[in-house]
Amino acid sequence: MKTIAFRAGATVPALGQGTWKVGDRRAARDAEIATLRRGLSLGLTVIDTAEMYGDGASEELVGAVIQDCRDDVFLVSKVYPHNAGRRAMATSCEASLKRLGTDRLDLYLLHWRGGVPLAETVDAFERLVAAGKIGRWGVSNFDVDDMIDLFAAGGTACAANQVLYNVTRRGPEHTLIPWLHERQIPVMAYSPVEQGRLPSSGALKRIADRHNASVMQVALAFAMRLDNVMAIPKASTVAHVEDNRGAMDLVLNSDDLAEIDAAFPPPRRKTPLDML
Repeated sequence: MKTIAFRAGATVPALGQGTWKVGDRRAARDAEIATLRRGLSLGLTVIDTAEMYGDGASEELVGAVIQDCRDDVFLVSKVYPHNAGRRAMATSCEASLKRLGTDRLDLYLLHWRGGVPLAETVDAFERLVAAGKIGRWGVSNFDVDDMIDLFAAGGTACAANQVLYNVTRRGPEHTLIPWLHERQIPVMAYSPVEQGRLPSSGALKRIADRHNASVMQVALAFAMRLDNVMAIPKASTVAHVEDNRGAMDLVLNSDDLAEIDAAFPPPRRKTPLDML
């Protein structure tokens, strides 16, 4: 199983579980809990959530999933930009911990850049680390210029950057991913299968057929092919998360990658970072 190493010492699988819109519908609760638990049993031990997701509903559902296995999970949540000040972040973190039913997060991310000075946000993160509330901290939706500003504000301990990256949105490959790789900062690719909107025919389908795989597995394997990139797809059913897990066993060869490049050309220049 491919793994990703954080500078602070943790090593995790390169495929995790996202939870955007998980917990939104009461009728889907049992199925969503079963899906996340099945993912854990398959070794997908990174679970990513956020205070924004369903106004905390996602965190509450994740809390139900991990109540008997907290130590086996690498737990990630995110704080709103307007809650990224010293006092507000401490309050937000405590609220997230309460909803999750735990005393700590393994990774706490700034969801996107907002109006709070980065130096204050960095200080707030470091206070939470010192208090044992979080193991490490990072950011989300930060481009290279944002990362440079973060480092200038004292944020060199940033442990990860979560960005939109998949076969149809390859912009981060030009500058951002190499910049992060040089500094040993892992990339967490969200929406790695473009929310299921990938083409079901063409290059991805041909590659999938050659490997007896699914189109989604090809897309996930593509996102994870780089040393410092992990993927955090959401799964809606047990069968879906089992299909996702199959991507960990798929290795794309040079012919596959060349065909993907022809169908989905890599960026030739720096482009603005996409966000969802």
